[in-house]
Amino acid sequence: MTDFTSDIQIIPYSRERVFSFLSDLNNIDKVRGGLPENTICELVFDQDSCSFKTEQFGTIGFRIIEREPLKTIKLVSEKSPVPITCWIQLVETAPEDTRLKLTLRADIPLMFKAMVAKPIESGVRKVAETLASLPY
Repeated sequence: MTDFTSDIQIIPYSRERVFSFLSDLNNIDKVRGGLPENTICELVFDQDSCSFKTEQFGTIGFRIIEREPLKTIKLVSEKSPVPITCWIQLVETAPEDTRLKLTLRADIPLMFKAMVAKPIESGVRKVAETLASLPY
């Protein structure tokens, strides 16, 4: 298993507001226009799951399997070439100041690790930055 962790991101909203938004995947619809159309297509989602198609990795799906109120949202892959677990961790340092860290754990075969590590690291960083920039 290999972990990919984002830098800690600062979100200028309360942890309650951020958690409420991120723990319902229906909210993807509110930010769909900000997603890169040339890399993500066939986006389907509901409250607990989402799936999309990418050029690099094909169709990938995620399902929320755990919500620890105001702290953690845990997702697992459903349609993926390798098993993936993802955690969104939230900490409120002050009112209207939430810190977010995104961790992705993937079971990447050793022979592919060198090829995919950099794109995954970059993707985790971009997703965390995008989550931090949302209008909660």
